[in-house]
Amino acid sequence: MLVRSAMHQAGATALTELLHFPVPDEHTIPCPCGHQARYREQRSKALLTAVGMVEVTRPYYLCPHCHQGQFPADEQLDVVNTEFSPGVRRMQALVGQDAAFDHGRAQMKLLAGLEVTTKSVERVAETTGADVARYEQEEIDRAVQLDLPIIVGDPIPILYVLMDGTGVPVVKKETVGRKGKLDGLPAHTREAKLGCVFTQTAWDEEGFAIRDPDSTTYTGAIESAEQFGKRLYVEAWKRGWSRAEKKVVIGDGAEWIWNLANQHFPGAVQIVDLFHARQHLWDLARRLYPGDSKRQNAWIGLHQKRWLDKGKTARLVASLREIQTTDADLARKLRNEADYFATNATRMNYPMFRKQHLFVGSGVIEAGCKTVIGHRLKQSGMFWTVNGANAILALRCSHLNGRFEDYWEGRRAA
Repeated sequence: MLVRSAMHQAGATALTELLHFPVPDEHTIPCPCGHQARYREQRSKALLTAVGMVEVTRPYYLCPHCHQGQFPADEQLDVVNTEFSPGVRRMQALVGQDAAFDHGRAQMKLLAGLEVTTKSVERVAETTGADVARYEQEEIDRAVQLDLPIIVGDPIPILYVLMDGTGVPVVKKETVGRKGKLDGLPAHTREAKLGCVFTQTAWDEEGFAIRDPDSTTYTGAIESAEQFGKRLYVEAWKRGWSRAEKKVVIGDGAEWIWNLANQHFPGAVQIVDLFHARQHLWDLARRLYPGDSKRQNAWIGLHQKRWLDKGKTARLVASLREIQTTDADLARKLRNEADYFATNATRMNYPMFRKQHLFVGSGVIEAGCKTVIGHRLKQSGMFWTVNGANAILALRCSHLNGRFEDYWEGRRAA
């Protein structure tokens, strides 16, 4: 650690010399107001870099017309209105998307020997995430105008699109006027919608689908279903939607999911998650025979194993509608569940999907909700603004998708 500290000091000294800009030959530069800004003097500012604190000395220009000052060197170095170099901001964004901001601060001190505050990690991570989200929104806006890039590549045998939602704890102002899950209680969360795209080219000896390694990418935000549908479509397009030989959408029975599937992914095979459908039956079994596990299992044996799992959804729906009860709540539950299975009958032809070696479960997106969203945004004591949560979610997806470095390369190129 002493050697590292000494090397940092030497590096900082050398970097300070490199960042001493000479007095310019040209004493005027264009000002945004349309006039000419004039060189006034050399000014210095402290900057935290990957090797520690350095001093940047650069020309300062002032416009006599609008009195707006300029530091052209700051734009070249990408340090406008910040006390951190791009390298340090990259570190802060990386640790900020992965864990609590204070943990990120401690990680930077331990691993990089850099002293930053918890608040600076938060600000830089959220600012960077908001910038990533802005680029993504520009892509979405171009897609709305049908200005999509042509993705060239080999045909993709099977491409999957999955989507789901999970609640994110937010500050009180973000839930004003929103109803909670329980009647009479206010909401404490906002739903973050998450989508993922992955490919499949093979299956095992028993015919079960195998997801291609490292083929999963994510996109998500706290936003309306309409906005999210466009976001997910752009991600699917980037992943080769136009080149997919077979296209599959998997989700639970939520109406918004299938509305988006019909709007943005027409012609795709639609599959209701088998395990979600089974859960509906188990909930009914517990309502019909509370505390009687033997009768619950017998009922499940008929309705799930003989009918649902074998694709005989019509028989299942008919059986549910034949059940008689004097309990009004249970009768309403039975009607709703019968309608659920009837509406999704074509999405529950599991034997046919199995024969095509397709996935019939949404485990990938459910795991994504935990790893992408839950691991970072739903820890104890966390409460987010919508903008803050969306910024970190955009940053996190960028990192998990392998596009984090692309963002910084883009800044360097600019």
